[in-house]
Amino acid sequence: MQIERRAFLASAAAAGIARAARAASPMGQARGPVQANWPSLVDHYRYPDWFRDAKLGIWSHWGPQAVPEQGDWYGRFMYMQGHPMYEHHVRTYGHPSKFGMKDIHNLWKAERWDPEALMSRFVKAGAKYFMSLGCHHDNLDCYDSRYHAWNATRVGPKRDVVGIWAKAARAAGLKFGISNHVAHAWHWYQPAYGYDPVGPHKGERYDAFRLRKGDGAGQWWDGLDPQELYTGPHAVMPNGIDSVEAMNKWHDANNGQWVEHGPPGDTRFVTNWLLRQTDMIEKYRPDMVYFDDYGLPFGPVGLEAAADYYNRSIRWHGKIDVVLTAKQLKPHERFGVVQDVERGFTDRLWDEPWQTDTCIGDWFYNVARLNDRSYKTAEMVMQRLCDVVSKNGNLLLSVPQRGDGSIDSEEDKILDGMARWIAINSEAIYGSRPWHRYGEGPTVLTPGMQNEGNASAFKAQDIRFTTNKGALYAAMLAWPEGPVTIASLARGKWHGEVGEVTFLGGGPVRHHRDARGLHLTLPSKPIGGFVPVVRIDGRGL
Repeated sequence: MQIERRAFLASAAAAGIARAARAASPMGQARGPVQANWPSLVDHYRYPDWFRDAKLGIWSHWGPQAVPEQGDWYGRFMYMQGHPMYEHHVRTYGHPSKFGMKDIHNLWKAERWDPEALMSRFVKAGAKYFMSLGCHHDNLDCYDSRYHAWNATRVGPKRDVVGIWAKAARAAGLKFGISNHVAHAWHWYQPAYGYDPVGPHKGERYDAFRLRKGDGAGQWWDGLDPQELYTGPHAVMPNGIDSVEAMNKWHDANNGQWVEHGPPGDTRFVTNWLLRQTDMIEKYRPDMVYFDDYGLPFGPVGLEAAADYYNRSIRWHGKIDVVLTAKQLKPHERFGVVQDVERGFTDRLWDEPWQTDTCIGDWFYNVARLNDRSYKTAEMVMQRLCDVVSKNGNLLLSVPQRGDGSIDSEEDKILDGMARWIAINSEAIYGSRPWHRYGEGPTVLTPGMQNEGNASAFKAQDIRFTTNKGALYAAMLAWPEGPVTIASLARGKWHGEVGEVTFLGGGPVRHHRDARGLHLTLPSKPIGGFVPVVRIDGRGL
């Protein structure tokens, strides 16, 4: 009962915040037929054809956390003694009481960033849409932000990163999206208000706790308020904790959970979130927005943002021609917003379009991936693409950049491998639709998020289907060493007729069909070859 009461109060507060944000916004929320409720979103939304046809997007999940080259969530873990990122930070930059995440932001210079050259690489690798990181949990807006002074035009590269990406993507003929992760910054950043529980700096509070705007006089951040960056002390570690274990336990219990409400007793953060989101939409007119949230951010406030986005699309295009994604949606909500499945799978063919997002390495650049050669290979990426597309989904793939904006030699090789595969097999992907079943094979995929690391390797018997312009396509997720049988096309099981079978990138394929399936003999695997695809023409496909 107490939990339900807190949820009700949080919902009521969020509704008040949404009204306050509308009143505070000099531009106001866009008015139109779409109202800020789920029935209205579902009633008005239609999945754009461009999204259903595109299938593959590339994501620049790039910001200041790429600078240390240590991987994900650096801005949180650098403030947690005993964590490898804390140790790296102290060794490389100094103690976080003196050199904090705000200073990492300023080291993000993007000096080797060539957006046009990277976009050309991404297009060649098969991208039909491009996603720019707009703002991560580290609370730095990577664009010319009207409502948040800690942004990339004033800090770090001193450039409108999102705006530059948008121009490059659209010049290359790609749809353009922006990801917004900042709803979680307020609880994510609370370790920055903590201290070392042991060691020579025991009890010495980190920079977020100590610094205010006036402390910036004569510093590089003169005129900026660290409290606006670190979001304020909403769950501050109390004095007297004297072990790393106790510190971690306290953080886990008090700010370690993934929550979807705003900071208790502080409406400013949520109000500011809505203003920043609306500002980003107005400035860059994205074709797609990615929310890193379970459901829409902050309940009614997220509904306000969704309605605003859809009504703006009607102004821009005469219809809703945009995509908004969120996670862990209720079944009915997936018809008003596109569901995103982060680093995970589905084990079935969905009625509605959806998206999975994953990365060839860590979300933020981690040099260990280069050193130990632990990136996803191009083969793994294309296996994933075929699996997702067969189930009515799209794949959004992150290719991590260093802090300077460049990608490394292994990532270059992966993009090259993707480009070679796409050049041969694109007709099985772009503009395709699912068949009446997604595929067949022995590998069992566990549905859900954040579980791709537990998946077994695909086998040649794992086959995925798509249809396009009257043809059926079958992708073997591993290259077969001998004849292949497609059981789904067995006589008596499927009543269509098979005519010609063609190996994409090759020629006709010897085949015969009986009660066990359609039997094929493919060419031997070439050097560097993976995920062979055949086109099946006939009747009743």
